[in-house]
Amino acid sequence: MEALRIISDEHQALAGILHAIRFMLRKVSAGQLEPDRKLFQAMVHYLDAYAEKRHHPKEDLLFKYLEKRTAEGNDALARLAEQHASAPQRIDALSQSLQVFVEDATRFKDFSKAFDTYADFYRDHMMLEEEVVMPLVRQHLTAEDKAMVDHEFRAEMEANSGKDGKSEDFAALFSRLVECAPAPLGLGAHLYGEQAGG
Repeated sequence: MEALRIISDEHQALAGILHAIRFMLRKVSAGQLEPDRKLFQAMVHYLDAYAEKRHHPKEDLLFKYLEKRTAEGNDALARLAEQHASAPQRIDALSQSLQVFVEDATRFKDFSKAFDTYADFYRDHMMLEEEVVMPLVRQHLTAEDKAMVDHEFRAEMEANSGKDGKSEDFAALFSRLVECAPAPLGLGAHLYGEQAGG
């Protein structure tokens, strides 16, 4: 089912950004890395904008199909719906903590703690989806359901690819984040605000 592969790929991308931020925070805390504040800001923006504008809406669509076929996952779906609805408050808390750190370098520990809280939550959130809900999707959706979901996912991705300039190009942003993230997670080619080769 193409839709489940897409969700899994998106989870891997989001987990990769979470892991990269945690890696950088540990290196900064150990005095082994100067903080690239613009890179932190771009990564938190990715977590916010991509999850909210592209990822969660597709999941919500998928979950509606599951609700029509079985009540088996209702408790998990209710928890996920609540978590999706409260996502803006969580990312706002992280964004505000980052902004305070950008303006005052002495507040690094506060940002690091806020990030750990966010990352731990998001890890558990994705695990609930991957371990409880996705197996139910595979089990209960009909072949027609799966074809419809795949079609709707493809249409969403084509409409919001960012290639036409009408929406943000998250694939290009992800590539830039990898380019600027320090090795071994990324290429460490340059600071986020600098041009390649600059």
